Amino acid sequence: MAFAVLIPGQGSQFRGMGQDVFPKYPGVAQFASDLLGYDLVALCRDDPGGRLADTAYTQPALFVVNALHLFERERREERTADYCLGHSLGEYNALMAAGVLDLETGLRIVRRRAELMAEAVGGGMTAVMNTSEARLAEIFAEDGVEGVDIAAFNTDAQVVVAAPERVLEAAHAALRNRGVRFAPLRVGGAFHSRYMESARREFARFLEGFSFGAPRVRVISNVTARPHEPGRIRERLAEQLVRPVRWTDSIRYLMSRGELEFQEVGGKDLTRMVQHIRTIGV
Repeated sequence: MAFAVLIPGQGSQFRGMGQDVFPKYPGVAQFASDLLGYDLVALCRDDPGGRLADTAYTQPALFVVNALHLFERERREERTADYCLGHSLGEYNALMAAGVLDLETGLRIVRRRAELMAEAVGGGMTAVMNTSEARLAEIFAEDGVEGVDIAAFNTDAQVVVAAPERVLEAAHAALRNRGVRFAPLRVGGAFHSRYMESARREFARFLEGFSFGAPRVRVISNVTARPHEPGRIRERLAEQLVRPVRWTDSIRYLMSRGELEFQEVGGKDLTRMVQHIRTIGV
């Protein structure tokens, strides 16, 4: 029976996160704070000025907290994963867990990723419920709304769209007029869409300065919904900025490999997604 470890991404952060693990790894917490240039423990504990909602701070903080939870799994000698799968930012923790990169390398990469994504302002993301990609295309075409991208396929009942703010406002109106449920997300840009192309190009250049190890366990790529190919990890990580997170397809791929057990690290949101996907089946 296959066993997968699931790791959440941006959106799962909250004030007080990490307070259960920071005291157990003071050296790691101090190292991360020194590298980042601010007190990471205080940031997560107190959320001064609402910084945990700022992508530039959210992603490095969440990467470290996820990493410490993964260290705790290893310390407790819990079951070894056959697969690791992270949602968006969580993919970096999955790669760390698989030995592709170490904590320092991952944190340096995530810090730059966060900076570039934070610079891509002027857009947003919205979760849309119970509406297929094809139906969304019909709705937006009927109302002349152009420029909306699918940013994530979370479950069969939820996709996420991304667009510049004015386009997203028009998309909201079109959905509202048809009684489609939607919920704007608390993010600062149109992530995982065409609007991140300049960030992708800069990030791809940045990644050229890093080397990656071969995965010790299979890590599922958000871009392809299949295991990462060792020689293309750098390419896929850059591509992830402009391509949708194929979470539903990723879980279905694991389900197709046989009976699946899984454990989510640091949250319950991904567990709920998997449970919903399982109700539909492969």
